[in-house]
Amino acid sequence: MRNRLMGPEQEYAGQGMWIIDSYYRNGDVHLWEKKECGGAVLHRVPVDPSFYLRLPDADAQWQMLEALGSRYHLMECTFNTIYGPAGGFRVHAGRKVADAIGLQTGYEADLYNVDVRPDHRYLAEEGLFPCGDPGESRFFPGFPLPSRVMAIEVQGNPCTLREYTSICVRAGREILLAGTEKTVITDLADIIGSWDPDVILFPGADTLVPGIVRKAGQYGLEALFSRSGTYRQIDAKSYWSYGRTEYREGSLMPDGRLLIDTRSSFNYREGGLSGVVLAARLTGLSPNLAARFTAGTLISSYEVYEALARGIAVPYRKNDAEGTRNVGALKACDRGGMMFQPVPGLYEDVFQIDFTSLYPAVIVHYNLSPETLHNPRKSGFLPQVLAPLLELRYQTKQLKKESPRYRGADSILKWMLVTCFGYTGYKNAKFGRIEVHEQITSRSRDVLVRSKEIAEVAGANVLHGIVDCLWLQGPGRERIKDRIEDETGLLTELESYSWITFLPMPDGFGAYNRYYGRLIDGTVKIRGIAARRGDTPDWIRSVQSDMLGLMGTASSRRELQSVSGQVAERYLAAVEELPSANPGGMAIHRQVSRLDYSRHCPEASAVKACRAAGISVSPGMEIGYVVTDARTWKVELAWEATGFDIPYYRTLLDRAWKEIKFSLDASMTGKADNQGENTCR
Repeated sequence: MRNRLMGPEQEYAGQGMWIIDSYYRNGDVHLWEKKECGGAVLHRVPVDPSFYLRLPDADAQWQMLEALGSRYHLMECTFNTIYGPAGGFRVHAGRKVADAIGLQTGYEADLYNVDVRPDHRYLAEEGLFPCGDPGESRFFPGFPLPSRVMAIEVQGNPCTLREYTSICVRAGREILLAGTEKTVITDLADIIGSWDPDVILFPGADTLVPGIVRKAGQYGLEALFSRSGTYRQIDAKSYWSYGRTEYREGSLMPDGRLLIDTRSSFNYREGGLSGVVLAARLTGLSPNLAARFTAGTLISSYEVYEALARGIAVPYRKNDAEGTRNVGALKACDRGGMMFQPVPGLYEDVFQIDFTSLYPAVIVHYNLSPETLHNPRKSGFLPQVLAPLLELRYQTKQLKKESPRYRGADSILKWMLVTCFGYTGYKNAKFGRIEVHEQITSRSRDVLVRSKEIAEVAGANVLHGIVDCLWLQGPGRERIKDRIEDETGLLTELESYSWITFLPMPDGFGAYNRYYGRLIDGTVKIRGIAARRGDTPDWIRSVQSDMLGLMGTASSRRELQSVSGQVAERYLAAVEELPSANPGGMAIHRQVSRLDYSRHCPEASAVKACRAAGISVSPGMEIGYVVTDARTWKVELAWEATGFDIPYYRTLLDRAWKEIKFSLDASMTGKADNQGENTCR
């Protein structure tokens, strides 16, 4: 790649820039530099596509190599992989040529740097990254955010909107644009043009922007959201991930500006603008992509950036996903995380020891990487690149306790580090192998078992354990924490509960992931119950949250007994209020896994309702619906609902109440908490 930037306003002298957007178009990498005085400058870098080729027997492929050399620039060279130097060729051509080589060689050729984004590659090789000042570390937690941020909200339902006649804009002050569609879109273009924001926050943008841009073009308004008048498109797609069908909305990304759909962007919902900016800084991706990609793609892009920055070639189609093993070896290795099943009940004075980002910490601590499986003394690629990410997570976890500005960054780091484990076992992972995945879980099982033993020797009672945390009763919690950290070499966090309830499964045994309890600061922490579930109707979530709020005022079993009457009254009041509740609060939001169902179910009816309303549905898409007749699973779309099936929602309410009542009943029994006995199954 050539190192010369050209732009209409300014030559780039190599001193770095604050990049708000990047992409590849027509042979050039485009970099938009945000200026301190406002606005942005476009720089262009001509780049030559190229990739590395390694053949198991180059002499046998002499005719192909000769043809490549006559048509493209072909150079014999040595390049670096995570396993060490490799001899081969550098081919100055694009992906189509690489695919043709793979096909002709029966996919025996090893190809590298084929599917790396040209702008991503350029930034990594030149030591540049988005959203950062020259000389600044990508891992600096106190990075600044863009100051020129505009918020736009279109009034009306995005799924059914056909004309844009009411738009609210917040740019220093709130402005309501209303009138004919042409007037509203013209006024919107004027405001964007005069205020010139670097960031636009827009709920429903991925659904609405294509239509608005199309209408703007009809009215002769080409620029609108884009600083150049041009957009890049991401196609909508359904895909399979972690055992479920997911859906990614298609979108238009404007040149030179960050546009975030605040409703559909998981990274924005979890991390806010600071989370999206940090994701762009760490991965080297354009902020527009960082806002739209999954956490798994973010960690993959981060690893690719790190590899390119270190001069390591990135494999294209891997052929070392898993070695050959017999069934006995597979059974011994593939066992997943360790869990200790709790005995259902209410427990007082409990503390939780939680390992911070356990799986990536295990990768770093035990030097786990594909190239270290048979050479453990070699410094592994994955530990090297994950270590600074892990250190940054340690920093943000502490900083967010002092300032809320770090919460978004910490959340994005959490998700990236969570998915780095799963990515090691993905068959197409650039730098993963299933054996590494298995080593991680094996080491983590040892860590949890050893931690349990340490706690029990110190006189603690282990109530529950799941993968990366333990719930304990007994003395010396700080001493136990320190001992576990000393012996495992891994950092932990300590949380103390006034009381905690582990709920039962239908068979009476303890549920691994359904519990709630009051922390000593009065916060009620919940997992797996109705108020936490994404498909719980808002009205029922609100009722259960009210009950939990009352229980949060109680700091002991005795105090829980004293508030149990108030909690029960809230439930009885909800039963009385249910028939007159707003149907909109009864919406159930679920992802549809398919479009054709072989049995009657609410999701099948919701798909039919969308089709009847002229709404296109794809597998993995989330649909909001209200059940109006549970016997036939008749539903109405959430925004159209005029009524609901009262007995059906009474059943949902009773389930939420049952989760609460379990604690109240347990508080009345007067039984001790089995102090000193191991209550795990």
